Amino acid sequence: MRYSQAFLPSLREVPKDATTPSHVFLLRGGFVRMIGAGIYEMLPLGFRVLSRVTDIVRREMNRTGAQEVLMPAILPAEYFQETGRWEGFGDTLLRLKDRKGNDYHLGPTHEEIITDMVRRDVKSYRQLPLNLYQIQQKFRDEARPRAGLLRGREFIMKDAYSFDVDEAGALRSYETMREAYHRVFKRLGLDYRIVQADSGAMGGNTSAEFQVLAQTGEDAIVACTACDYAANVEVAETTWPAAPTSSSSTNAIEKVATPGKSSIADVVSFLGNGLTASGTLKALLVAVGDDVAMAVVRGDRDVNPIALAKKLGVAELVLASEEQIKASGTKPGYAGPVGFSGRIVVDPEAATLVDGVAGANEWNQHLRNVNFVRDYQGEVAPIRQVSGGDACPRCSGTLESYRGIEGGHIFILGTHYSAKMGANFLDEAGQQKTAIMGCYGIGVSRLVATAIEQHHDADGIKWPMSIAPFHVIVTTIGKDDVAKTAAETLYGELRERGVDVLYDDRDERPGVKFKDADLIGIPLRIVVGARGLAEGKLEVKKRTEKDPFFIPVEGAADALRDLVVELGGSLVQL
Repeated sequence: MRYSQAFLPSLREVPKDATTPSHVFLLRGGFVRMIGAGIYEMLPLGFRVLSRVTDIVRREMNRTGAQEVLMPAILPAEYFQETGRWEGFGDTLLRLKDRKGNDYHLGPTHEEIITDMVRRDVKSYRQLPLNLYQIQQKFRDEARPRAGLLRGREFIMKDAYSFDVDEAGALRSYETMREAYHRVFKRLGLDYRIVQADSGAMGGNTSAEFQVLAQTGEDAIVACTACDYAANVEVAETTWPAAPTSSSSTNAIEKVATPGKSSIADVVSFLGNGLTASGTLKALLVAVGDDVAMAVVRGDRDVNPIALAKKLGVAELVLASEEQIKASGTKPGYAGPVGFSGRIVVDPEAATLVDGVAGANEWNQHLRNVNFVRDYQGEVAPIRQVSGGDACPRCSGTLESYRGIEGGHIFILGTHYSAKMGANFLDEAGQQKTAIMGCYGIGVSRLVATAIEQHHDADGIKWPMSIAPFHVIVTTIGKDDVAKTAAETLYGELRERGVDVLYDDRDERPGVKFKDADLIGIPLRIVVGARGLAEGKLEVKKRTEKDPFFIPVEGAADALRDLVVELGGSLVQL
């Protein structure tokens, strides 16, 4: 492709609403354009990258024996109604009616549709196992679409679904897909961790996320420094202290005035005398139906909403309203477990705290010397969020904190959908059984942005060779006809060898060309100039390195082809 003929509408200024590196550089580099909140069109450069990501994902899915299908994007309401998700999905579901008033929605995910596909035709164990996948657009009405392709209202996803005769078969399918995902993320050139995760709204149990490490990541994860344990903090574990059966303190509870000091930080600063946040108790009031429950963790810790919701037996954690808090006999900012009459869940760490400081359930009042067992009771359960510095639950190592972007999610659904929808088959004995399902997703368009979050600098993108829009950019400097002829020759030779090359043939200053090349992130920049040609060499600069190196003009096309392959690029056919 010649730069002078390419549609590359780059921007010089950073868009005001773009804050993450990927959002900034995708817009500035002319990869995408926003046409509505959370809705983007792919321009030629962006589509090239998307196509490369898609190709890697498709090849690895096919390698496992999975078969590609394409399901509709617009779906009748009856399938989600059959499983209860028509209402359960809430406002995220984009709903619409046809001219006859029938309910439809745009597909946010396709568990119901694939299950219907299988239940119609799979009747015998001889037809299983089966793995079907698609690469298709999804739609979710995000309340706050942000960060460009990282969280949009329309996105492209690879979703695969396995069907097995029993749990052992489902685990085999899960492991097959897990290995396939490892290959995908390695080929994409991404630094990632596979972490334990919660299955969320999709249901199921065995679950893992492929988290791409990036400082701008939405997800907090922890990983052991000594073994391969890693988990999203929502489900991460550590070693928990044993709950005490009695109190060792002989210090009596003391009520102290703390006027206007409703936060842990304010209380610690006000009371002083060596008190730290770890010496206080934090109380969180949550609604459980019409009742109010209290979660108690150490003051320097945060409640894990997923762990607490599971302990309380609710689908989602909802904070108690002001009216509910008032009816419970406590006060916002001054809540504490002593004297609280509702259900109390205490984290093991908080239960072992001796002579802690807690809210007194009165305005502007706290209590000193609060101890579990003696002064209050409750159900002891690990409900605080694990963080860096905690002990690894599997070895003697220590957990370290990371930020990550979820690029893929795999989990075993069990019979969550197949039982509700009657995806049954006859086993060897002629008995009717329900298929065991697995679900495996990769955010294909999200990975375009994710790669940038991990591979960029102040000047622009640093695409991994495997997904770069072009392998090489050939740039002429000066107006010497010899240089132009040599660049034309190299351009043609590279194309003949399957190297995807962008030829910057514009009549621009070298600085402008170099700046544009850095912005769009082509992995290899080849500079063709009269001085270098006179010495029989070409300047080559990797986007990931500061200094260039030189190669002989003779045999340059072959050398560059070999370098492209060495760096992970796949040659193309014209």
